[in-house]
Amino acid sequence: MLMLIRNLLQLLILLVAILAANEDSYGIVVNPTHEQIQSAIFKGKAAVRSKTPPSQLYWRFGSAETLQPHGFIMTKLGGLAVLSAHYAFRSASPTEQDIARVSRDSALQVSVTVFGSFPEFGKDSYMVLKQGERLIKPTKIRFDAQAHRSDVWPKDPAYRAKVVASFSYDLINPLLPTTISVFPGEGGEVRFDLDFSEIP
Repeated sequence: MLMLIRNLLQLLILLVAILAANEDSYGIVVNPTHEQIQSAIFKGKAAVRSKTPPSQLYWRFGSAETLQPHGFIMTKLGGLAVLSAHYAFRSASPTEQDIARVSRDSALQVSVTVFGSFPEFGKDSYMVLKQGERLIKPTKIRFDAQAHRSDVWPKDPAYRAKVVASFSYDLINPLLPTTISVFPGEGGEVRFDLDFSEIP
């Protein structure tokens, strides 16, 4: 009986956190308010209580299949929730300096996992955002020059690589539909058509 009550309390806390987060956010928030920051921190703490891994707090896109291209976006509020969750696992809270550092971050980070047939397929990969007719280039990009074996190696797709790019908030309209295009080093293009306003 005590275990049931404890589980119900944890579920209630998680629901409150989700409702609070949805009420305070509308997608990519460039200048989060104090209330939005506190909501994100509470969301991170609630995730720990529900045993949700911090990495699951980022907004994910693409295929749910593990062998298809997919990715996640690291927003300021998402970053604060993840930061809070990491601290909560150690029964601690983020410092004011930590919160300020994440809140002041000038770049939106996008991480995409792509698949190929040989170990170096991800070398020299590139990524751009497109909003309407505007192309937004990254301020920084990194990639796995040496890809990792996939779960079905040596069958295709035999290798997976990450491409991570940072985009200046000053160049992004957080409410416009956006296309993320990734160009793996071996050639081709992987596209994701997203609505940034759906990001919680």
